[in-house]
Amino acid sequence: MKTKLNIEFIRENNLILLECISGSKAYNLDVPNSDTDIKGVFYLPKDIFFGFHYLPQISNETNDIVFYEIGRFLELLSKNNPNILELLETPKDKVLIKHPIMKKIKTKDFISKKCKDTFGGYAFTQVRKARGLNKKIVNPMPRLKKLVTDFCYILNKQGSIPLSQWLKEEGKSQENIGLVKIPHFKDTYGLYYDDSKQLGYNGVTKKKTATSVLLSSIPKNEKPLTHLQFNQDGYIKYCKDYKAYWDWVDQRNESRYENNIQHGKNYDSKNMMHTFRLLDMAEEILRDEKINVKRENRDELLKIRNGEWQYDELIKMANSKMSLVEQAYITSKLPDEPNYKMIEDLLIKIRKELYT
Repeated sequence: MKTKLNIEFIRENNLILLECISGSKAYNLDVPNSDTDIKGVFYLPKDIFFGFHYLPQISNETNDIVFYEIGRFLELLSKNNPNILELLETPKDKVLIKHPIMKKIKTKDFISKKCKDTFGGYAFTQVRKARGLNKKIVNPMPRLKKLVTDFCYILNKQGSIPLSQWLKEEGKSQENIGLVKIPHFKDTYGLYYDDSKQLGYNGVTKKKTATSVLLSSIPKNEKPLTHLQFNQDGYIKYCKDYKAYWDWVDQRNESRYENNIQHGKNYDSKNMMHTFRLLDMAEEILRDEKINVKRENRDELLKIRNGEWQYDELIKMANSKMSLVEQAYITSKLPDEPNYKMIEDLLIKIRKELYT
């Protein structure tokens, strides 16, 4: 019978090599409502490791408890993954379990100039997230979704008017319209109209979920009443933006969102705090060749979290810090990449010891 691999299993079978409190409580950036995040390292029972059911990672449903299999852990260390390097350098008072074999894994054997891209690159991602949230908060989208017909326009003298306006002024219905595509004119159609409803015109659209206009068969002697242009590119972009916005609304962390609304700066202040934390760490690693997980500038970073800075000011400050990271990269004495052969040999040595 297949063994159910989960957090309870690795705890009950003493397979945990490292378990630490991580996240804001490890960074010294926790506030009264901060969650307790747990990260760690485990190894698989020998039979499972050599069988079909190798599992690189185990987590609970909310992903606030995550354990990495020792091989996956070393692989991510070799990539200079920020979360994993931080886990290896967790402050001692936040370490819950540490197997003696973990002493073989030393940070100095892993850190390299790759940290500019992993820590700094992750920080850039946080800036983009903050910008994206800024855009969403400042430009909320109505829940009622626009239709294809809202992106249709009628040729009118030397310009155009919305289809809805034309229908109202002319006393006509979109259901009685027949459209024929005009060759060589992008998204432009001849518009025919059938007051009798006997010609079988399809209308501009029939379904609210439509993504394009409908075409109709037009009798040979009919003449177009006017011309219609459908801004299809604009409608496709609107649909993507609409989905992105309402997916964000449905999935957002409400307490964080309310905090962002309360401070009135229109950005995700927690993301911005971590942007500056990561940029500081990137510079420190490249300059000092060590990782400081616990942040000594707690007050400064919490001011960012509390929304005490204007968004544009933070972006300027972040750009300045990015320049410092670039300079530290140029002068850093760290290797360009870790010694992968040494890391592989270390993994083999650890596995042999664990399975002996």
